[in-house]
Amino acid sequence: MDYLVVIEKTGNGFSAYVPDLPGCVVAGDTVNDVAALIRDAVGFHVESLIEDGEPIPPPDTTSTLVRV
Repeated sequence: MDYLVVIEKTGNGFSAYVPDLPGCVVAGDTVNDVAALIRDAVGFHVESLIEDGEPIPPPDTTSTLVRV
């Protein structure tokens, strides 16, 4: 499954979250850091849902760029 990941600049680095997986959030010093961390976090998050017998949310969120 391919989930949309949002990466945002913070005051002291970057954070990332997955809108379709509430609670799946990471923070790091660089975009590359958070990209690697969120990849692992998604895997752990999905594994945790499976272990708890919870449904795995489908990847429904999409994005687009708007030129202004």
